[in-house]
Amino acid sequence: MTHPTITDVTQRIIKRSKRSRAIYMKAMGENMRPGPRRKRLTEGNLAHASAACPLHEKTELLGAGWPNIGIVTAYNDMLSAHQPFARFPDIIKHAARRNGATAQVAGGVPAMCDGVTQGQDGMELSLLSRDTIAMSAAIALSHDMFDAAIHLGVCDKIVPGLTIAALRFGYLPQIFAPAGPMPSGISNPEKARVRQLYAEGKADRAALLEVESKSYHAPGTCTFYGTANSNQMLMEIMGLQLPGASFIHPNTPLRDAMTAQTTRRAIQISVMGETPTPVCDIIDEKAIVNGIVGLMATGGSTNLTIHMTAMARAAGIIVNWDDFNDVSAAVPLICRIYPNGSADVNHFQAAGGMPYLISELIGAGLAHSDVTTVAGGDGLHAYSREPIQNNHAEADSVLYRMGPSESGDTDVLTSVSAPFRPDGGLRVLTGNIGRGVMKVSAVKRDNWFVEAPAVVIDDQNDLVALHKAGELEKDFIAVLRFQGPRANGMPELHKLTPILGSLQDKGFKVALVTDGRMSGASGKTPAAIHMHPEAALGGPISKIKNGDIIRLDPKNGSVEVKVDDLASRPSAPQPESKTATALGMDMFAAMRAASDDAESGASFLGLYQG
Repeated sequence: MTHPTITDVTQRIIKRSKRSRAIYMKAMGENMRPGPRRKRLTEGNLAHASAACPLHEKTELLGAGWPNIGIVTAYNDMLSAHQPFARFPDIIKHAARRNGATAQVAGGVPAMCDGVTQGQDGMELSLLSRDTIAMSAAIALSHDMFDAAIHLGVCDKIVPGLTIAALRFGYLPQIFAPAGPMPSGISNPEKARVRQLYAEGKADRAALLEVESKSYHAPGTCTFYGTANSNQMLMEIMGLQLPGASFIHPNTPLRDAMTAQTTRRAIQISVMGETPTPVCDIIDEKAIVNGIVGLMATGGSTNLTIHMTAMARAAGIIVNWDDFNDVSAAVPLICRIYPNGSADVNHFQAAGGMPYLISELIGAGLAHSDVTTVAGGDGLHAYSREPIQNNHAEADSVLYRMGPSESGDTDVLTSVSAPFRPDGGLRVLTGNIGRGVMKVSAVKRDNWFVEAPAVVIDDQNDLVALHKAGELEKDFIAVLRFQGPRANGMPELHKLTPILGSLQDKGFKVALVTDGRMSGASGKTPAAIHMHPEAALGGPISKIKNGDIIRLDPKNGSVEVKVDDLASRPSAPQPESKTATALGMDMFAAMRAASDDAESGASFLGLYQG
């Protein structure tokens, strides 16, 4: 029996989305047709699309005998998580031929690394890259050559961007293939400790570089539970990846077999396959709620409060932060992965991983099991199984067995009946400053409530300068404004985490209030983030003055400035951008100007608004 809160949230999303979802599904139906889809193209179109193919594949493409699988790839070899994708097209093409299909790389999408751009000018393009990726993937799929598509992506904005594109082409069957995490390196708490020492001037650059290099040291996803690994959890619990696909290491026999198996499944669910399954039938209101449930149960990235609303709207489903807040109140936190604990995703995988997690959530009535997935069969129940190498068959075959019924390490992965905390650790905050979110799952309860004078800044480097000058040895709430989507693209502000953490450890009551984002690994310092209306639109955050008393109270879901004249104050003017023409920032001005607020997905794509 489904938990009543999960049922209520699902039903209100269905009701809220009735009109926009109907418009979406009507558009999808109008674009569906029997395969092969390329039959609609002219002879000249087909000749161009097959000119560079090997003879046998050209024959099948021109003769329209086999399904054709499009590969949309986010490969580049600067991102550790995406470097393994260099091999994937060949694996997919060989598996396709063995199973009576062809495959072509339909196109590539940009893939920037937030780890490289943290604290740098390029971070101002980070969130904008998501919608750029969506448009790039749309161009790749626009040739109408494909009976199904496989998306290769892992990291922060890349999976949400690919998902938005997949849903806009929702009449096509589509499936995601991840690359997996790197092996564990130096522990995440040790990395955080040295970062904080560096912020305090007690460690030099050489010491910091050494620990960072030992943490990020091999191909694969970063091992902490930030946005990239939250994305992988999400794709699996929403049914867009094969069961157990998320956290297998790259460049291993099982990962290669899983990629080949993904190809086989893409053929089976293709327009010409045994069970055609367009992605519009997979991502519905129940799938979206399952994604939110998974996010809360695992203590996932706050970035998904933005991305999931944009992804849902791409399918005509209207989600808001009240949905996240109410699901968080009903779903207990049953994972401890850094920053909510000391373990990494490899420890999570070893403890039982996604099969155990999903089985536990279904058993407690916290996840909808009656959903459509790329795995077919028995809905979400299929995701309580785990893949193993089939050593007695071709390389494109894996076997499935039931996943563990008990956790292998209850310090990392526990049960709904004995959770780490009774809720998912996310709070929606409202007050006279606006509306935002706070991740409290990694914040000690003693540090939740902060009432202190405001230190108002318009650039994160101003807080760094104040810290170096010794002017922050006190209780305060940093108000960092003009960091929203319209102002500068809403960069992450992870650069401030070590400073605030250090001051908190000294006994000061400190917090952050901002219309920007924190890292997907938001940590131990209370932070009211994604505040809207943003400062660039004259939001209340633009009216706060130095010394104003701010009360941050996540227990009661409030954030407010304790003054009587806030509404009558003039808004502070947006400072002149220091990066407007740096790194081509000016090319993205139109995108910033058209962006929605954070709760609507911070998108410039004009997605469904209900």
